[in-house]
Amino acid sequence: MAKKRVKKEDDSKLFAFFATFLSILGFLIALIAKKDDKYVMFYAKQSAIIFIIFVVAVAAGIIPIIGGVIKVVVSIIGTLLWIISCVYALSGKMKDVPFVGDYAKKLKI
Repeated sequence: MAKKRVKKEDDSKLFAFFATFLSILGFLIALIAKKDDKYVMFYAKQSAIIFIIFVVAVAAGIIPIIGGVIKVVVSIIGTLLWIISCVYALSGKMKDVPFVGDYAKKLKI
């Protein structure tokens, strides 16, 4: 059986997808394993920002009455951004996730 070579681009797309799909755990894996890969870190940083959005959603749930509504709305927005980031990571192109990309670019890692 012949071995199939994995292209560097395919490897980067796979790691970028895992960085987004696994959220903060994926970010940490990317940070350890692929810190020098610009494509992977581009999506890993966006994943970290999306994780922060979910943390905000959970924290908003503590606020009486309106907190539950805020939590649901922010969770829905966070889920949509997470799905978009997974799709973008597999595209092979560095695309900013809406509302997240600008903040991710400010992360100095």
